[in-house]
Amino acid sequence: MASKRRQAVGQTVDEFLAALDHPHKAESLTLRQIILAADPSISEEIKWNAPSFRTTESFATFHLRAKRGVQLVLHLGAKVRETATSGIDLADPAGLLTWLAKDRAAVTFTDHAEIHAKQNAFTALIRAWIVNV
Repeated sequence: MASKRRQAVGQTVDEFLAALDHPHKAESLTLRQIILAADPSISEEIKWNAPSFRTTESFATFHLRAKRGVQLVLHLGAKVRETATSGIDLADPAGLLTWLAKDRAAVTFTDHAEIHAKQNAFTALIRAWIVNV
């Protein structure tokens, strides 16, 4: 489960993760590395009390309270955009996305084996998603 304490102001992602008590911490760390390696424009920060990723805007945030596995919510930033009503056109041949809204989706992995089996599809999905940010 996620650590109960609040994020310290100015806390780095490394510091946050070092203090994180979560049953899928190892999987979260693996996904973090995959996301950061997907594109050189991707950076990370703590936003919404969880590790988040951004290019020009935030586009992905770990959902640390997910009931099973490790979940990443893909979105198009904090500001409401036209895509909130029109949606985005994104190919998902591996079926990784669970759409939560027209401009927001979740990706859930249950364990390391699933992450490794779907790593290439996940990397392609991240690269396609950030084009919309």
